[in-house]
Amino acid sequence: MTPATADAKATRHPVRTRILHWLTAILIFTTLLVGFVMVNSLGSYAALVGLHMTLGAAILAIVVVRVANRFTHRVPPLPRTVGPVEHVLVIGSELTLYALMLAQPLVGWAMVSASGKSPVLFGVLRPPRIAPFDADVYFILRQTHSVLAYAIVAVVAAHVCAVLLHTLTLRDGMLSRMVH
Repeated sequence: MTPATADAKATRHPVRTRILHWLTAILIFTTLLVGFVMVNSLGSYAALVGLHMTLGAAILAIVVVRVANRFTHRVPPLPRTVGPVEHVLVIGSELTLYALMLAQPLVGWAMVSASGKSPVLFGVLRPPRIAPFDADVYFILRQTHSVLAYAIVAVVAAHVCAVLLHTLTLRDGMLSRMVH
């Protein structure tokens, strides 16, 4: 392995991290899209809710694996173009996104539970309810679920913009850390 190859490899995330990252990204985008269509659709509502719950459960499971992966494996160093203030912002946004990705499906699960129903995953699995049947709790959780969805959109948009800024303007290889 040449020194240039070793240096490039040292600045990339491991393959498992990249797979988990892109799988999560696809699932989040799909879940947000299904959620938006679901709340604005009269037809196929039940099927969309079932799909939305299944995608949310998949995200929760993958994010738990991602958290374990994140805390057991070092991340490659950020490019030199990332200053100390931006470094703090990177860490803060990463922690915020992980918190949102864990909280959102749990709030959704609790919301369905508070509605008096059990979630249904893959059309057949029925995980236990995690909140009591209560219309007031359901209302609060539904509002929280919506606010968290908008927060995820905002944090993901900021993440994508930052990566594009680094990749297209600073040309520091930021995107290649998660692509190659």
